[in-house]
Amino acid sequence: QVQLVESGGGSVQAGGSLRLSCAASGSGFRLYTMGWYRQAPGKQRELVATISTGGTTNLADSVKGRFTISRDNGKKTVYLQMNSLKPEDTAVYRCNARTVVKGQDYIYWGQGTQVTVSS
Repeated sequence: QVQLVESGGGSVQAGGSLRLSCAASGSGFRLYTMGWYRQAPGKQRELVATISTGGTTNLADSVKGRFTISRDNGKKTVYLQMNSLKPEDTAVYRCNARTVVKGQDYIYWGQGTQVTVSS
């Protein structure tokens, strides 16, 4: 089992930057695909970025060129570097860990961290 704790959220003005961190505890971090999702008030949760066990990244079109996802397996941490932030990036950002073992899907979530971008 994996426990995930996010940090790094806060309030910034448009054009600013934040770096979110998601620290994992438990074993097997390097076996998990890690992802960041966000949910704004009144909106559905959306995928922001994922990074595979091999380091392949995938970003939503809305954040390409502005956000970067990375992972440090030694520190059991995944990062989301957010630059050129826009008010529409305001949301609760949650970290996600996912793996498949013997056909069984295992998914874990962090509690979330608030990001607020003012114009």
